[in-house]
Amino acid sequence: MDINHKPYLINGRADGIINAKTPIIEEIKTSDANFKDLPASILKLYWGQAKLYAHLLMHQDPQVKTVNLKLTYVQTPDQKVTRQTQTIDRDTAKQFFTQVIDEYREWLVLREQLTQNRIQSAQHLQFPFKAFRNGQRDFAAVVYKTIVLEKHLFAEAPTGTGKTMSTLFPTIKAMGTEMTDRCFYLTAKQSTRRVAENAIQIMADHGLNIKSITLTAKDQITFEQARELAPDENPYMIGYYDRLKPALKDVLAHETQITRATVEKYAEQYKLDPFEFSLDLSEFCDVIIADYNYLFDPQIHLARFFSVPDDRNCFLIDEAHNLVERSREMYSAEISNADLKTIIKQLKTEPVANEALIKRMQSIKRSFDHYDRLLGKEQVESMVFEEPLTNIVKHLNDAALEIHRWLPKQDAKSPVTEAVLDFYFQCLAYLKINDLYDSEIYRTRIIRNQFSVTFRQFCMDPSEFIAESLNLGGSAVFFSATLSPIQYYQRVLGNEADSLAYQLPSPFPPEHQLVVTAGQIQTTYYQRTASIPKICELIMTFTNSKPGHYLFFFPSFKYMQQVYDFMIQHYPAFNILLQTRQMTSEQREAYLHQFNDDDQVPLMGFAILGGIFAEGIDLAGTKLIGVGIISVGLPGLNEETNLVKDYFNAENGEGFKYAYQLPGWNHVVQAAGRLIRTATDKGIILLMDRRFNQFQYQQLFPANWNYRTTINTAQQLDQLAQSFWQSKKDSSQS
Repeated sequence: MDINHKPYLINGRADGIINAKTPIIEEIKTSDANFKDLPASILKLYWGQAKLYAHLLMHQDPQVKTVNLKLTYVQTPDQKVTRQTQTIDRDTAKQFFTQVIDEYREWLVLREQLTQNRIQSAQHLQFPFKAFRNGQRDFAAVVYKTIVLEKHLFAEAPTGTGKTMSTLFPTIKAMGTEMTDRCFYLTAKQSTRRVAENAIQIMADHGLNIKSITLTAKDQITFEQARELAPDENPYMIGYYDRLKPALKDVLAHETQITRATVEKYAEQYKLDPFEFSLDLSEFCDVIIADYNYLFDPQIHLARFFSVPDDRNCFLIDEAHNLVERSREMYSAEISNADLKTIIKQLKTEPVANEALIKRMQSIKRSFDHYDRLLGKEQVESMVFEEPLTNIVKHLNDAALEIHRWLPKQDAKSPVTEAVLDFYFQCLAYLKINDLYDSEIYRTRIIRNQFSVTFRQFCMDPSEFIAESLNLGGSAVFFSATLSPIQYYQRVLGNEADSLAYQLPSPFPPEHQLVVTAGQIQTTYYQRTASIPKICELIMTFTNSKPGHYLFFFPSFKYMQQVYDFMIQHYPAFNILLQTRQMTSEQREAYLHQFNDDDQVPLMGFAILGGIFAEGIDLAGTKLIGVGIISVGLPGLNEETNLVKDYFNAENGEGFKYAYQLPGWNHVVQAAGRLIRTATDKGIILLMDRRFNQFQYQQLFPANWNYRTTINTAQQLDQLAQSFWQSKKDSSQS
């Protein structure tokens, strides 16, 4: 039939049809809820599906005048069956079908209007700035070609290239030529999501008419008053679908850029769960800004978009270097016995103890106890196995099934229910990853400490899973300011033979930045204490060369604290900001705010390599004139990183490089990138570790580190810094 001037095929497959004088159509539904507890809206959907089948049947056979409808409801896991029947005649079925199609037509017309708005405004959109930055036009052209050719691109675009606009603008233009329909802009941090929102707003100010939405994690966007409520008590969930359609129409009629604040505003107005509402809204949006896990994480990914491949999807993966470690964690899972003994005790004290569930939980506990004794006998804190622990998996699966039977009958707010539910989610996550387990890329770790034993399935190489996720769309662009060596990222983020690589030069004058390596500093673990006085001497020489703001990055909180203590003891007059563990957003803002004050007031910040201040912050101009980096950023020695090292040693002989050196180097370059943010910024990078002078690191130096030199004394540093700043003063005067 024609709907909105386009042909549509409407068909369906009923669960059961009995041909008789009056045919019977059976619709079978399965759920763990009691039939009597099903809301009217759900029953309406169940019966509605059967009524549509009835119309199709009678439309196909004009001799059939009435149909008997049977709804068979199976409550799992107890297999309790409820049956109900209705009879519907030809006219009633046709009237219901017409009503559904008329409403569906209304949504199709709306979607078509949104599509035409997107295409037409994207066709007419001009680049929203007076001129492209250096390299930006070429980068945008490469992104556009990547989308047209449905390829996967790895692009290193240094600070100042305008990466967000360089990727979003050509993607929007590709929408105008109907090369792609939907863009997923995926990030690791909220700050980069805001940058994407700003880019879309800039294009909207220049005539772009598309719908974009930013998805916020469920635990962050849930209304506080509903946080502890069960779904059947939550006013934002009860009758959700009765209020959804008018809310959708309202938002789509009045909003183009749907941010978290927009979602919360309309969700409160229409009494809708904001997280579910945002997901339903996203189906009408052209650009979806979200965390990496909505595509890559097997526990969280958006099934509504990624249940089947769609080559009209385009993926833009921002700050892609962060995905390496994130993806390993996405495809790993662990479960602990920390609360197991307490849970069993709580279950035994219930008014009506569930012996079957207690038995399952005790089986799991015995498995944990067995490995606890084994590790104790061997006098080790951990063990590694190539194969999964099949006995544990079986016990977890049995327990998950029993918990599934037990939960619907419990008080959702009771402490025992909450504890069992938490353990249930751990079971499901562990079992989900076990389904993916391959001894080529996985290892099972058993970790024992004073209080608990943990089983952990660790994914050493998730590249195959990343490739599978990417193939759910047509094109993908990985981009970052630090994506070198690019072959490494191509290998660990997909390992596809036909992926493309593109690297842009820095748009900033290289002479504005001096890179100094301090050859006299040794920061290896056993040399750290001895290095502290020399580091502090260099810090004071560095910051005294020109009053201003400086950031110093350390490999660990302990090392940073040791240097800080030495500094305040020997140089108490200096103002030092210290990053602390688990800083609140307010504390982070207060830390950064001090860099906005008078640039002539000396200030130094101590922070952690790879931490919250090492990337994603923008201190342009005189807000920051110097960066010091202590150590080459190697991750601390640990069993899992060693497993990755062994894995890549076996593959290509570069295990140390893949597991330790390159991840650490990325932290160094990210931290150094805080310095030069605009074409007029000037400053010095001080690298404090003799290993920076070794070839294996020097070959990794970015191309724009043209002006670099080595010093062996604080006096040499003072002379170099004074000369650098004098030359910049002279050039500005001339």
